[in-house]
Amino acid sequence: MRGFLALVLIAAIVAVVGFLAGHPGHVEIVWQGWQIDTSAAVLVAIFAAAVVLLWGLAALIGAAWRSPHRWRRRREARRHRAGEEAMTRGLVALAAGDAAAAQREATRATVLLNGAPVPLLLAAQAAQQQGDPDGARHSFARLLDRPETELLGLRGLLGEALKAGDDTVARRFAERGRQLHPASSWLAETALTLQARAADWPAAQTTLADAARRRALTPERTRHARGVVLYELSREAERGGDLRLAAALAARAQALIPDLAEAAVHHARLLLALKRHRAARRAIERAWRTAPHPDLARIHLDADPAEQPLGQAAALQRLAAQNPDALESHLAIAEAALNARLWGEARRHLGLAAAAAPPPGPSRRLCLMMARLDDSEPGDPKAARNWLERAANAPPDPCYVCARCDAPSAAWHPVCSRCGAFDTLAWRVPDRQSADMAALSDVSAGPLMLPGPEASGTDRLGAKERSALAGR
Repeated sequence: MRGFLALVLIAAIVAVVGFLAGHPGHVEIVWQGWQIDTSAAVLVAIFAAAVVLLWGLAALIGAAWRSPHRWRRRREARRHRAGEEAMTRGLVALAAGDAAAAQREATRATVLLNGAPVPLLLAAQAAQQQGDPDGARHSFARLLDRPETELLGLRGLLGEALKAGDDTVARRFAERGRQLHPASSWLAETALTLQARAADWPAAQTTLADAARRRALTPERTRHARGVVLYELSREAERGGDLRLAAALAARAQALIPDLAEAAVHHARLLLALKRHRAARRAIERAWRTAPHPDLARIHLDADPAEQPLGQAAALQRLAAQNPDALESHLAIAEAALNARLWGEARRHLGLAAAAAPPPGPSRRLCLMMARLDDSEPGDPKAARNWLERAANAPPDPCYVCARCDAPSAAWHPVCSRCGAFDTLAWRVPDRQSADMAALSDVSAGPLMLPGPEASGTDRLGAKERSALAGR
């Protein structure tokens, strides 16, 4: 298109020049005593030359006027290229583990790029790699000055506060970050964890409600965390002496976290304190269907008291009927049968438990119960010794294990004692490498009840009652 316009312009100029050459004409100009006689062609040529001269002069003046701005732009472009090159060298140095070189390049890039956020982030990471928390905090704090990088600076300062163990400062940064981005899942989790560490359960409840409304957390995570918070609020109400409120909160907690036996045990204890034994038994039986646990069996004996071992065995059989195929059901019945000296019943359920035990075989608790059976039943001391030897190298029994750091715990806590994570403990078999067998053996393999009475106490119950229970 431009070529066509150029051809048209050239053709027009040639046509005008040809026309003027064929019709030279005569022009006379008289002004202030001056007289100019010339042809029309010369006058047109003079006019065109004047226009060109004025245009060139204007272009020269414009170029002189714009030259400082152009020089500044070229200078800024050179600084920007140099800053980007320094950033690249800094990133390469950081990846290579040379934190000192990365810090130098980050400082140079910060100067060249006029405090751009990326060099500040590089400087903070280099300071972290060098073990310089003050330098890292200074770089992250400078990111707070810009609205677009404020959250990035808050996250860095939050991480530094967590590393330093200052939960109070970290919580302040987390709550400020949630004001900027209330729908952020990691901020909701962090704020919730810090509130749990501080045992500020009302604040945690508010955080969960806000996170659920904004869908910052998944419904499953919100439900489970809310159950844990209600459990802790129930404990606070119990310590305050309001058992009815504590029981109501515990009932809601048990409904929200059916996989956690501790909530059901706490609920049942409160119901027993309120003399509601039937409701306590229903709570325990409901929990046994989803999370059979030795503590549930222990509290069930309190809810359904029986003075004689056979009565205790009958109570545990009723409980085990709620989940008859569970390994814990067989172990609870077997231990009750051992106390009642029902050797056949004990051996049957221990055999079923051994068959249901996951690889690599029976746990320490099961081996000890087999040793007790072979030592108590008239028969085989050698087999008892073999079971004791197997117990020494047996797989660990289930305990509470943190899902984040795999740390085992003898008791359930809302916050992991090792990594400080919130609501990560679950009842499962720990890794052999991470299980502290000496610390956990008293809980995981502990008996459900006191040892059985002397033989004379058992004999007074009569053979008929004993055979009836054994036949269940």
